[in-house]
Amino acid sequence: MRHVVSALVALVMVSLVGQAAHAGFPERGIKIVVPFPAGGSNDVVARLLGTKLQELWGQPVVIDNRAGGGGNIGADAVVRSPADGYTLLLTAPGPLAVNQSLYAQLPFNPAQDFTPVALIASVPIVLAVNPGVKATTVAELIALAKASPGKLNFGSSGLGSTNHLAGELLKARAGIDIVHVPYRGAAPAMNDLIAGQIPMMFDNMPAIRPQVQGGTIRAIAVAGAARSPLFPELPTMAEAGVANFEASSWFGLVAPAKMPPDVMKVLIDGVTKVLKDPDMVKRLADVGAEPGALSGDAFAAFLRAESEKWGQVVKTAGAKVE
Repeated sequence: MRHVVSALVALVMVSLVGQAAHAGFPERGIKIVVPFPAGGSNDVVARLLGTKLQELWGQPVVIDNRAGGGGNIGADAVVRSPADGYTLLLTAPGPLAVNQSLYAQLPFNPAQDFTPVALIASVPIVLAVNPGVKATTVAELIALAKASPGKLNFGSSGLGSTNHLAGELLKARAGIDIVHVPYRGAAPAMNDLIAGQIPMMFDNMPAIRPQVQGGTIRAIAVAGAARSPLFPELPTMAEAGVANFEASSWFGLVAPAKMPPDVMKVLIDGVTKVLKDPDMVKRLADVGAEPGALSGDAFAAFLRAESEKWGQVVKTAGAKVE
C-alpha cells in the first residue's frame, strides 16, 4: 500500500510541476509559422497579429515563412513541433480545410494533429486582371476564354489555395477552359500578374487592394456573397452573371495537438484581446479583413464545416494532386 501511495504522490507532483512550468507562459519568444512566402495576405495578417501579441506579452513574436506544398510543408513543421505554445501556425484554409480533399496523401491529419486556437480574420476574394487584358467585366473575360480555349491562364498561391479553387469554380460554373498556374505563394503570383506573365487571378483583398489603388492591376469582381465596402463599385460574381458562385477566405491560428489547457487559455485570451483592440480592428479593415470571433471549440466546429464545404468545391472542380 505504501508503494501505491508513493506512486500516486509522485504522479500528483509531476502534474503540479508541469502546471507550474506553464504558469508563466510565455516566458520566451514565440514563432508563428506562415506556410506561404512573405508579402502575401497570409503574411500580412500574421505580422499584424504578431506585433500586437508582442506588445501584449512583452515577448518577441517571430514570423517564420515556410512556403511549399500548398502550405503542407509549413503545417507539417508545426505538427512536428513540441506542444508547448511556442510554435504556432497561421494559415489560410488550404492546410486545415482543403488539402485533405485535394491531395492523395498528406504527412499530417488536419482534424487530429492540430489544436484550434482562433479564427483570426476573414477576407473577401477578388478577381483581377492585368491592365493589358482586353476585358473590363467578367462577361468579357469569359468571352475571351471561350474564344481561345486553353489559352488563358490564371495564377494562384498554390494547389489547394482558395484562389486556386475559386479559379476552378469559375471554370466549372462558366464552362470555360482556363489553365491553372500554381506559385509558391500569392506574392510571386501577384508579381507575375503585374508583369503580365499571367493575365488573371483570384486573390485575397489585403493583397489586391494596394495594387488596384496603384493601377498595376484591374479588379473586375468580388467572389463573395456581398460587395466589399472597399470597392463598392465591383459587382459580385453572381451579379456579374456567374450563378452559384461564392468564395471567400480566412486565416486561422492553430497549435500542435495535445496542448496543455493552461497554455491554450493564455493563447486564446491573448488573441481574443488583440482582436478586440480598436487599432487592430482598424488595421485589419485597412487591408480589407474583418477580425474573427471564434476560438477553441467554436473554431474547431468552424473548421469541420469549412472542410466539408471546400471538399465539395474540390469535388465539383475535379481538382486532384497525386
